[in-house]
Amino acid sequence: MLKNRDEPCQQNQYLIEHISLLQSSLKHWTGSSLLDDKQHAHDPVDVAKQLYYAPFALLSHGTEIDPIINYANLAAQELFEMSWFEFIQLPSRLSAEMMVQEERDALLKRVSDYGYIDDYSGIRISRTGLRFMINQATVWNLLDANGKARGQAAMFPDWQILAG
Repeated sequence: MLKNRDEPCQQNQYLIEHISLLQSSLKHWTGSSLLDDKQHAHDPVDVAKQLYYAPFALLSHGTEIDPIINYANLAAQELFEMSWFEFIQLPSRLSAEMMVQEERDALLKRVSDYGYIDDYSGIRISRTGLRFMINQATVWNLLDANGKARGQAAMFPDWQILAG
């Protein structure tokens, strides 16, 4: 586990609203929730906290021309070896090695076209160059209450570190 992480404030209104966006968008596309019924909390702060400390990686990016990561839970921060503040300045494309950028672009286009996918596997890279394979990722479009695109999110509970 990485030490001295800067954690986002769990009371931050942006985080509460963003978690709601992640949840409602996933529900819209798949009918499922990020938290199972046993874990489901009704207090928005508790939900944000549970997802931040969840055992799966959860990330999202915005709608900029070169989308920037705007959320990464602790599992994602540890896997990618980045603090919260490093992550939320990262162009999303830099989470993949240059040689797999085309694959990543095809994935995001597929998500844009269909709303979500739940079968993505691919190689990603950490800040220090550690390569890892993510498996069975769910990737979905984020839509606000008016149906306006707000970015994309990914969740994956399974990954393997690849040998150097």
